[in-house]
Amino acid sequence: MRVPAVFLLIASVASCSPAAPADPGAGGPFRVSRTEYAERLEGFWLGQSIANWTGLITEMDKLGGDGFGGRGAGFYTRADWGGPDEPNIWGGAGPSPDGRIDFFLDPPDGAWGADDDTDIEYLYLRLTQASDPVRLTAEQIRDGWLRHVYSDDNTPFRDGEGRPENYLWVSNQAAHDLMREGVLPPETSDPARNPGFEMIDAQLTTEIFGLFAPGRPDVALDLAYLPIRTTARGEAAGIAEFYVVMHALAAISDERVPVGKRLRDMASEARGRLVEGGYAAAMFDYVAGLHAAGAPWEAARDSLYERYQVRGADGYDVPTREPACGGCFAAGINFGASLVSLYWGDGDLRETIRIGALAGWDSDNPTATWGGLIGFLIGRRGIEAAFGRTFADGFHIHRTRGGFDRPVDRFPDMAAAGVSIVDRVVGSIAGGRRNGEEWVIPRDQPTVK
Repeated sequence: MRVPAVFLLIASVASCSPAAPADPGAGGPFRVSRTEYAERLEGFWLGQSIANWTGLITEMDKLGGDGFGGRGAGFYTRADWGGPDEPNIWGGAGPSPDGRIDFFLDPPDGAWGADDDTDIEYLYLRLTQASDPVRLTAEQIRDGWLRHVYSDDNTPFRDGEGRPENYLWVSNQAAHDLMREGVLPPETSDPARNPGFEMIDAQLTTEIFGLFAPGRPDVALDLAYLPIRTTARGEAAGIAEFYVVMHALAAISDERVPVGKRLRDMASEARGRLVEGGYAAAMFDYVAGLHAAGAPWEAARDSLYERYQVRGADGYDVPTREPACGGCFAAGINFGASLVSLYWGDGDLRETIRIGALAGWDSDNPTATWGGLIGFLIGRRGIEAAFGRTFADGFHIHRTRGGFDRPVDRFPDMAAAGVSIVDRVVGSIAGGRRNGEEWVIPRDQPTVK
């Protein structure tokens, strides 16, 4: 299905309305409940896990067109939901228990398995919790990666065919290899050393820094600066910052406004992190314009493929430079696909995950991103209401990483760790204070642009 390449772009310039101001005057500080924030952080981890494992079912199944070498041809549509999970480009199947494309809701043994969409974020959670001062240094990042991330020659994990597996790919793998050689971030993302610097990796690992700085994108970007540049440069770094800003804004989005509009407003504000004239900003405007024009999501996705993967519009030349699968792991095309699920999902957790899983490419990544952010906005209780059931709260970090105090953590404890980090960020960097069971945080900040 195709749509015309040109649509009227209807720009959205609304910004998020602040919640719970401490002072009646404009620009006054805002208050955030620590107790409520903990429940939202549980929602972040639960929503991310549900969406990650649902997206893994269709990961790399569909890359558009004729595929690459007969692999990944065409795209899924809404009609494929509930149907068979087709083989991915490696010939394997996703983790669906019955071979169908559907929500993954029941992890084995009551613990959600860590994956590359969640495990480095967990590592950063624990590193930041232990760090004094709270901002991570290059040495702390390197030491944490080397302590908890396995290499191919010392991993205890094996893939389905018994081969060593360390659950690192593309830029993350290259950065880890460089760390083992003694290279420190940000040199681990130097394009001359790390050819994968434009891949999606930094998005997966750094969104959580936005949640460490509620309502303060400036502080979140400061905390995330070096972690992002552990694996990303250029447009990929800007895309990762886009997600960090959205996560920071989530804490002060107006709860009286529907979730879909809040997300669109947050995205419009976060667009300021994208380089004007670059392909990521152009992708954002293009997808937003398709949504405003009323295109179906499948048509928007197909048009995105045609414009960027086939024609290389707006300087997007990654497919020609990474011919193995047309840059299927690239930050760029996966950013565009994530925007399709964001806009057409309209804040509905189930619909956003469903579209993200069917959209194509590295489909577990956009689903995990929005599942986590919507999960934060509606909290764990909101997720359970959306699915009409309760969920396991175990997190099996030792499925992919090692060396932590316990192989299976729990979402409430992970949320408590996040709250303890925010306590320190608010007081030491954001210029705020803890007042009983709430934070009072000044909103005077430079523009995120």
